[in-house]
Amino acid sequence: MSVVLLYVPGSRPDRFDKAAATGAGVILDLEDSVAAEDKPAARAAVGQWLATTAYAGELQVRVNSAHSAELWFDLATLPAQVDLRLPKVESLADLEPVADRRVHAILESAAGVENALAIARHPAVRTLSLGEADLAAELGMDGDEAFGWIRSRVVVATAAAGLPAPMMAAYPALRDLDGLAESCRRGRRLGMRGRTAVHPAQVPVIRSVFEPSPAEVAWANDVLAALSSTGVATLSDGSMVDAAMARRARAILG
Repeated sequence: MSVVLLYVPGSRPDRFDKAAATGAGVILDLEDSVAAEDKPAARAAVGQWLATTAYAGELQVRVNSAHSAELWFDLATLPAQVDLRLPKVESLADLEPVADRRVHAILESAAGVENALAIARHPAVRTLSLGEADLAAELGMDGDEAFGWIRSRVVVATAAAGLPAPMMAAYPALRDLDGLAESCRRGRRLGMRGRTAVHPAQVPVIRSVFEPSPAEVAWANDVLAALSSTGVATLSDGSMVDAAMARRARAILG
């Protein structure tokens, strides 16, 4: 799975190929970045690109929420095999319209966070993520550090449901690449596995934080080699490793 997913407005088909060329996964957006009057044209553009482009990377389409009549037009346009990124998921009822699809659910409210485990366990759901702008507005939160507990809660919910760790929400300050890097490091320490981006300049910064370093890869290989014939081993630096370390090593190499 990609460690970066780049959002592209569905109303900007001139950017679709450029986004794919970054090497990031791509999210074609039919929701917030598309004005209401532009949604029909955006759907048509996304549908045409999906039908005519052989894109081998990770691809999702952010549709409109289950609370919007626009969702039904989205579903009628998109092929059944395309992964859907569903915003504003608060309960299992919000998943009913897309229960036969592959869904990446976005939690953007207190109710969604409270129901994170139940949502993660729904058979249609492949990943969870947070919509932090809406959460900040609802909860009166300010600053990246304020999301620590909520991010950890979603990490725990996905692990309990057997899903991949969540990706971080997009970082809104496009020019603050140092702030983006520090926020990514904070999220990685919490167990998150990557981040969405809203500008190509953010892609290499996110990748540099979340992709394993050469030292981490070497450590992972050493751990698996040391544990190949025993349940507990000691590495050349004197550190003891066991089965829990092996799980981490496999995750790094994966």
